[in-house]
Amino acid sequence: MSSRRRITVALVGLIVLVFAGWIVRETTTSTEPEAGLTALSGLPPEAGQTWRLIQAGGPFPYRTDGTVFQNREQRLPGRESGYYREYTVPTPGSEDRGARRLVTGGQAELYYTGDHYASFVQVDPSK
Repeated sequence: MSSRRRITVALVGLIVLVFAGWIVRETTTSTEPEAGLTALSGLPPEAGQTWRLIQAGGPFPYRTDGTVFQNREQRLPGRESGYYREYTVPTPGSEDRGARRLVTGGQAELYYTGDHYASFVQVDPSK
């Protein structure tokens, strides 16, 4: 085999390996929130107040609190409909519900978003 042919075969092989690696990365990238848990105490104090209301079963200040969170943005792990519930974390000075929410999962997961579902952190309510 000539050296030109060997170089061509090596380059094609390298391109195939890079492409295969990219495909594997794209198909295995998790939609899970960032690794590690955020302490509830590290969130705005209103998040702790909302968490205590959730634990007590209410009463909640907004009638939509406790309704099913659809996860339309797919920022949380995919689950069956009805798995997640959302609750308002009041924003001082806001004239409406604001953008902050706690979302609970059916297996005691707790998530917080401060930007109306654009991003989430998983929360450790014991801290």
